Amino acid sequence: MLTLETTDLKEARRSRIAQFSGRSAELNVGGTAITGMVKAVREDKTSDVPRWLVTVVADPPRQAKPAMRLNRARA
Repeated sequence: MLTLETTDLKEARRSRIAQFSGRSAELNVGGTAITGMVKAVREDKTSDVPRWLVTVVADPPRQAKPAMRLNRARA
């Protein structure tokens, strides 16, 4: 389980919608995309800048499939 911090209102909104609809969400943190089920979205009111703490259960990373080679006969 990961706890991520975001100051992006749109990302917090998408996370909350994904939480209530039971879908996976993709969050971008420091240039890295994390996909998983959102368990909690909390607003942190201790700072001057509005920020949200998002708790995510990350999905395991997908295995990259090798590219298929196609043999095409040329005429």
